[in-house]
Amino acid sequence: MKALVIDDMLTSATVISHQLRCMGIEPLVASDGPAGIELFKELRPELILLDVQMPGMDGFETARRLRQLERDGEWTPIIFLASRASDEELERAISVGSDDFLVKPVSEMVLTAKVRAMQRISQMRHSLVVLTRRLDEANRELLRLSLVDGLTGVANRRQFDESLRREWARGIRTSASLSLLMCDVDCFKQYNDRYGHQRGDECLRQVSQVLESGVRRPADLIARYGGEEFVAILPDTELDGALSVAEEIRSALEARAIPHDASPAGLVTLSIGAASVVPRRDGYTSARLLADADAALYRAKQAGRNRVHAAVPGEGRD
Repeated sequence: MKALVIDDMLTSATVISHQLRCMGIEPLVASDGPAGIELFKELRPELILLDVQMPGMDGFETARRLRQLERDGEWTPIIFLASRASDEELERAISVGSDDFLVKPVSEMVLTAKVRAMQRISQMRHSLVVLTRRLDEANRELLRLSLVDGLTGVANRRQFDESLRREWARGIRTSASLSLLMCDVDCFKQYNDRYGHQRGDECLRQVSQVLESGVRRPADLIARYGGEEFVAILPDTELDGALSVAEEIRSALEARAIPHDASPAGLVTLSIGAASVVPRRDGYTSARLLADADAALYRAKQAGRNRVHAAVPGEGRD
């Protein structure tokens, strides 16, 4: 442990330094406020012993500036040393950031007790800071997990709903197009029946990888909507762009050539419905956009699967 002693009286600083060494603490000595501030910035001591009555910058101003130099979450105990201790000085010392106030000359027993007390407080505070950071990290991880589908690793329905609300509101503000892709793995029940649920889970993971590879912008989102259904949010994307992304995804999954004996294509394929709109406040809601994409998906299924269909605005029912 290092302790910064700021005192313009050489005799006092020498005595205190000796007492600190007897406690196993390394003293750093400065003869005035500015020099003490520079030592603090350079060496970041764990304790400060600060004389109140100093020429030029007194202890009160020095303490105030030292507190301003502390980083977020950092706390360095400051013990004021003074030849007298009026009520006004005590009140002012506390107001500028002091943690204790001792009258010189300070006995070795009293100084030792005060320093040890500050060490215990500092250690407890450090433990609390560490625990708080760990709790913050755990809470962030729990939040992340609450927004991710456990099987595929893509966004889950909750994150999709939140993202759609956010992008819809942004689209209203900016008058930018917003597109959705509703995707469904063709004949997936038959896949599970034929290959088993473990293979079915692996199939869904591969499908999600293809979907994520098909969108490249940070704002785009792939989410598992439920079962074998996935959905993509494509902000700032008109229908032609959405159809292009959908076709790239469909063909990429087809090219992966995952065997599926119970499918007409003999492979795992996707049917995709695409819908696009400029968000507005005239009654056409984000739920209606989702319903339009779902209706387009239904028509892609009816047309033979493994294809992309564009929505007819308003054809879905929310």
